[in-house]
Amino acid sequence: MAASSREHVLSLYRLLLKESKKFPSYNYRTYALRRVRDAFRENRTVEDPKDVEELVKRARDSLALIQRQVCIGKMFKIQKTVVEQEEKKRGGSGAGVD
Repeated sequence: MAASSREHVLSLYRLLLKESKKFPSYNYRTYALRRVRDAFRENRTVEDPKDVEELVKRARDSLALIQRQVCIGKMFKIQKTVVEQEEKKRGGSGAGVD
């Protein structure tokens, strides 16, 4: 994979993680973070340029979907889960472990 392509993929990965952390709901947030990490780990050995381009396109589509869902999720008030309340008491970020 070319260096510029690698940097682009890493930038997209960071952006997906950043956007996933914005979910107001703990369950959606942890699910999105886990799926993003798992998908990138699963495909880190792909080197065929066609396959890489297809995966990047899918990642961009996923980013757009996450951004829409975060926006919709912020329109509604949610009740914090027990896990989030405990993390807040301990001073945790509530976004999970990177």
